[in-house]
Amino acid sequence: MGTLELRNVDKMYQSRGKPPVHAVRSLDMEVGKGEIVALLGSSGCGKTSTLRMIAGFESVTAGSITLQGRRIDELPPARRKVAMAFEGYSLYPPLTVRENIAFALKSQQLSRAEVSRRVDAIARLVEIEDIRESYPRAISGGQQQRVSLARALVRDADLYLLDEPMGQLEPQLRAVLRGRIKSLLAERDMTAIFVTHDQTEASALADRIAVMEDGVLQQFASEKELKNRPANLFVASFIGEPPMNLLATDVSRTDGGFRLSVNRDVGLDICGDELDDVARKTLATTPSLRIGIRPQKVSVGSGDVRVRVVSNQWLGDQSHVAGDCDGHLLIAVTPGRIAARPGEIVPFAIEQRHIHMFGADGTCIRHAEVP
Repeated sequence: MGTLELRNVDKMYQSRGKPPVHAVRSLDMEVGKGEIVALLGSSGCGKTSTLRMIAGFESVTAGSITLQGRRIDELPPARRKVAMAFEGYSLYPPLTVRENIAFALKSQQLSRAEVSRRVDAIARLVEIEDIRESYPRAISGGQQQRVSLARALVRDADLYLLDEPMGQLEPQLRAVLRGRIKSLLAERDMTAIFVTHDQTEASALADRIAVMEDGVLQQFASEKELKNRPANLFVASFIGEPPMNLLATDVSRTDGGFRLSVNRDVGLDICGDELDDVARKTLATTPSLRIGIRPQKVSVGSGDVRVRVVSNQWLGDQSHVAGDCDGHLLIAVTPGRIAARPGEIVPFAIEQRHIHMFGADGTCIRHAEVP
């Protein structure tokens, strides 16, 4: 049993005169004690609705939410033992920064000295010591966001919910705070869920990432698992920078297995003995499917695939070469500089062991070999 369990959770929004919006669909998720989880997805995917249902600021249409063995989905927010940092800050305007942070500790019956010690410690961690006596109206959006974050983290709670906790911060400060916050959560064995659309932030902070789209949990796994073993086309195309190359192929039988043809000149021969039963059956019964390959696994300068270079970017430590292959955009990432100008024909190589295969419904039927 996890610290937090969501079972078959649905969220429907009803508006008069408008069709209902199914924001979260049959969500099952379990979060362990001390685990840091990211809800990752594009705008409108259901991640913030999920966070707000756990916190108690949105009602659950169907399903149940359990925290530390207690059913909480029908409890008011104040009785859930959940601390939340809001994307919109939600600070108290009449109170100073110090008072806003300390307000979260009022119910814990701590001494004035202990409250002051905790407030000062969390203020140092998020670098707001110099504005502790300021009022919210006198500080910037980024500073208000850090106050909101400090107010949540200073509490003793069973669960910490962070909604886009560093979205307003400058990149350098964001990188520093990620490390500090992760260390704080780990040292205190705090269970936390945070919402983000930033893959870098999710990778840096989270033990596991829940990828959501259209209200549906697509996959819940570590970053490594998401990249190496994506459950479906959406995860494959969403996770990774640059994202996975996806190519439509026609399937035909050969003596030893199957051939996946991108066009008349480009194809991959797949040995039937190397496939499991599901992949073999799918290839035997479908005329076409998609294959995927990470840009880092596409070799430049040799191979049978000829592409017309569209762009060639040197990013200081690697080249990103994009080429057109019979209407397909194919991107290769390589650590060295590539001397190729737009319009030139350049050979790319794609190895069979590096490809993922996706069936007609988008489900991954074969993963690439992990090096």
